[in-house]
Amino acid sequence: MQAGDTAFILVSAALVLLMTPGLALFYGGMVRGKNVLGTIMQSFFLIALISMEWVALGYSMSFGPDVAGLTGNLSWVWVAGVGAAPNADYAATIPHSVFMIYQCMFAVITPALITGAFAERVRFAPFLVFSLLWAVLVYNPVCHWVWGVGGWLKLLGVVDFAGGLVVHLTCGAAALAAVFVIGPRRDYGKRQFFPHNLPMTLLGTGLLWFGWFGFNGGSALAADGVAATAFVATHMGGMAGMAMWIIVEWWHRGKPTTLGAASGAVAGLATITPAAGFVTAPSAMAIGLIAGAACYLGVMYKARLGYDDSLDVVGIHGLGGLVGTLLAGLLATKAVNPNGVDGLFYGNPAQFGIQALGVLAVGAYALVVSWVLLKAVNAAMGLRLSPEAENTGLDQSEHTETAYSDSLDAGARM
Repeated sequence: MQAGDTAFILVSAALVLLMTPGLALFYGGMVRGKNVLGTIMQSFFLIALISMEWVALGYSMSFGPDVAGLTGNLSWVWVAGVGAAPNADYAATIPHSVFMIYQCMFAVITPALITGAFAERVRFAPFLVFSLLWAVLVYNPVCHWVWGVGGWLKLLGVVDFAGGLVVHLTCGAAALAAVFVIGPRRDYGKRQFFPHNLPMTLLGTGLLWFGWFGFNGGSALAADGVAATAFVATHMGGMAGMAMWIIVEWWHRGKPTTLGAASGAVAGLATITPAAGFVTAPSAMAIGLIAGAACYLGVMYKARLGYDDSLDVVGIHGLGGLVGTLLAGLLATKAVNPNGVDGLFYGNPAQFGIQALGVLAVGAYALVVSWVLLKAVNAAMGLRLSPEAENTGLDQSEHTETAYSDSLDAGARM
């Protein structure tokens, strides 16, 4: 066991936890004022719900001893036997309990990301039921497939450094299912919905960017050269994504916007995530530039495709995870990570095909299971707010609270 590695992963776990409140502010600023507390609550309360699920069942399903390449068994339910001794299969220089709690923070933020797709129109109780079932039936199995010892995609050679498949593609596929099952916001397409507090969104962006260094850098699971590679790549991807989004937006719409800067940064960060520990700094910058353009186009095309992804989860996280996973198959090199892979541009064309298989398998599974869960929860409990409650807003109808006094809120409630 190494004290330096342990300290690094503990700090990284705290940084990843910070991302969920950061996401709450990121999303909260983009909705109307009458929905800000309800939107924040959806992300914030998942810290409790998913952490309990992770300790009780999720960690064992995700990383426990393998069952047919599909899931972990129940040996580690209630984290039985997960203590101070390291587990050599996952992280040989840190306590097993530190690896467990680090991975818990990934499990927390992933269903929280989905909430942006159906912002402003879903009831809190059925949302919690869906999130819990989704964690058990989508996140945990996919996590085992990609990262668990014996997972079938891991054995095939699919690489995902910090969650392009496990986090971003799963939540993007679930978001796509959700917008079709739940339907658009009232008056969508007939009126514009303006963010009520963009400074809040920019603060959330900063917290997400800060936390992402733990998200990606910590995924090296040691304070070493791979962590340094991932840390540098994370910044290169985020800043390049922001720059390219602004360039494209400025050309396309005639003005650069702060919301565009925030969206571009998150797009770049999401897209570099699966490749962060496998690519050089120039390659990371290239991935960020591609992300800024691709995700901007993805967001622009949602209107043509006719779905109301309120806060662009599909176009940013889903598309970003997909693109980044494929680009890892092109740009990964063992020169920066001897334990990684070489991609197509470094003499291994098969890796691109392997990455594409991972995208298809995870995307299809997450989409289908999410759709079934949403339909089942909707039939049993009713996901959607009533028209009256939607008009009143989440804050009052679901939580009997208000974020702002009438004198401060003005048009933000509309």
